[in-house]
Amino acid sequence: MARGSFVTGIKSGILGAALIAGLALPAHAGDPPKLTLSGSATFVTDYMFRSVSNTSQNPAVQPEFDLTYGIFYAYIWGSNTAFGENIEIDYGGGITPKLWGIDFNIAGLEYTYPGANDIDYFELRTSAAHTFDKLTLSVGNWWSPNNFGLDTQSDAIELGAAYAFSGKLFNFFTPTLSGALGWQTYEKTDVLPNYTYWNAGLTLGFLDHWSADIRYYDTNYSKADCFINSGGRDNCDARAVGAIKATF
Repeated sequence: MARGSFVTGIKSGILGAALIAGLALPAHAGDPPKLTLSGSATFVTDYMFRSVSNTSQNPAVQPEFDLTYGIFYAYIWGSNTAFGENIEIDYGGGITPKLWGIDFNIAGLEYTYPGANDIDYFELRTSAAHTFDKLTLSVGNWWSPNNFGLDTQSDAIELGAAYAFSGKLFNFFTPTLSGALGWQTYEKTDVLPNYTYWNAGLTLGFLDHWSADIRYYDTNYSKADCFINSGGRDNCDARAVGAIKATF
């Protein structure tokens, strides 16, 4: 099957299943949902987006605030970046229905770069995940009608897996192994070249609200194609990235 047909078929399947899940979600008696505000702050040694550095291989600080009410959620997220005036602010909202033991996520995401001209863009997320005891498998699609304001549609199909170990490492850390394999495609490949990306890493939770992560990222981009996509020839090279996150 051609890659374009594969992406279109997977995207349609995920979106259709997620919409059915949202419409078919039964009403549950009991306590009404509560409006909950939460947040986090993350420091990373490199801001990686689909295994491409968005900070030209420099560190980033990334705050986030989340508002949830039952299956509905909204968020705002920020980071320093190499685009515009070095600031990115993202926001969006969606629903997270559950059906047949599958967790669906349908959301609209807006990526904005204050001070930069015409590079803001929208993505529609449709994803599904299922947990088998300690193993969680997921598949998702992120579609944009106008990626980075370059007049080209885009699709990212991503497969993910995470394994949460029971017990604590050294009676302190809660370890989780996770990874993802994705395919980023563009309608106009002469504007932005397609590529494959992947990552794998270990997350250690500790002190209830903290986590540390070490992760390996890579792509199949050539240096020339990487420069077209990110403005830097080395932004798509293999690298290990560390992160520490606090939630509140």
